[in-house]
Amino acid sequence: MERDAIDLSTLNVFVLFKKYFIPTLLGMLSISAVTAIDGIFVGHGVGSDGIAAINICIPLLMLFTGIGLMVGVGCSVVASIQLSRGKNKSARLNVTQALLFVTIVALLPSVFMMIYPEHTARLLGASEYLLPMVTDYLVWSVPSWIFQIWITVSLFIIRLDGAPRLAMLCSIITAVINVILDWLFIFPLGWGIKGAAFATSISIVTGGIISVSYLLFYARHLRLYRLKWSFKSLYLSLRNLNYQCRIGFSALLGEATLAVLMFVGNQTFMSYLGDNGVGAFGIACYYIPFVFMVGNAIAQSAQPIISYNFGLGYKERVIATGRIAFLTAIGCGMIVTFAFSVYPEVLVECFVSPENKAAQIAIKGFPYFSAGFIFFIVNIAAIGYFQSIERIRPAIILALLRGCIFLIPCFILLPKMIGIKGVWLALSLSEILTMVIIVIIYGMEKLKNR
Repeated sequence: MERDAIDLSTLNVFVLFKKYFIPTLLGMLSISAVTAIDGIFVGHGVGSDGIAAINICIPLLMLFTGIGLMVGVGCSVVASIQLSRGKNKSARLNVTQALLFVTIVALLPSVFMMIYPEHTARLLGASEYLLPMVTDYLVWSVPSWIFQIWITVSLFIIRLDGAPRLAMLCSIITAVINVILDWLFIFPLGWGIKGAAFATSISIVTGGIISVSYLLFYARHLRLYRLKWSFKSLYLSLRNLNYQCRIGFSALLGEATLAVLMFVGNQTFMSYLGDNGVGAFGIACYYIPFVFMVGNAIAQSAQPIISYNFGLGYKERVIATGRIAFLTAIGCGMIVTFAFSVYPEVLVECFVSPENKAAQIAIKGFPYFSAGFIFFIVNIAAIGYFQSIERIRPAIILALLRGCIFLIPCFILLPKMIGIKGVWLALSLSEILTMVIIVIIYGMEKLKNR
């Protein structure tokens, strides 16, 4: 990071947060736009069946992204603290180890899915009717997922290196390329869902090359470092990676929450409303990554400031940054909830015609679906705060609660109690229950510190 431009230890924390938040938010929304743009073009060029097919594939992509978030968060926290203590070489080593690790982790399952795409589609829950489209999407999109995980990790490092605007531009360039190619491949060329997958692959590969090239040749302090190949170096690398993954594990669980939401929701809607229900839920699921990325942008903007000052022992600056992050989360949550509650028709029409059966189901469900978005965004910011100060246990507990322990029972029980509205409300109830636990943890810590 440039000390004369972004000095994390002396500049006013509000000014610092603003410097990070605006480009980070735009970059995060651009990442979500890559998938959403696919949905818009597929919805108008192929129909709600195409949206349903892509929605069945997305949980797998989210798991890949989640692994990238886990390693990216852990690497960024560790590297922030090392930079604050003048250990630049150690920070560079951690960055290099992180990128090598995610490459290996992404490569193995990608090869399996390319060899057995139809089998993978069935495991994801594709019906016989949707199976050909799901298979096509997997075949043409899976090769780019390694580049997706590179982007996810690299953007953390690029922001920490003092270049948040470059991180934003990398995401925006990826999204713009996807828009142009989606239109070209789906409409003039008529390639359908294959075209959407191919467009996404080309845009993601471009973004991955840009981000990794920066770390190879242009980074100020976190340029990739040549690793030593010995048993001792391997042991130290595995130990470092283990610690990074422990810090960032809750970020993986956060992304897994979206994967669980989509997978369980797909099955539940399929059982209640068939393929049209999956299509309706698919439209909603194109928007939920945007909401997630708003919370993620808040957490990632606060993280370098909190971690750096935590490493220096500046508690007042850590607390002040956390307070700004929570207030920003509440404000953003109110705006997003308002949009979903008041303008569901406009949001749905972006993807399919309002006369479509799937669209009618989605329009009725959106107000219920958005009821917990304030809690959703605040919970992500709270988990990010705990990650930033190396409080691994509460971060993991909260991520497990919202991603599994609360969410799955809500999906199972609420539809049985109140019908299809229960599927739309499952996420909201899970986030509200998680917020209750956060308040309890905060209250206990206040009592302990008296």
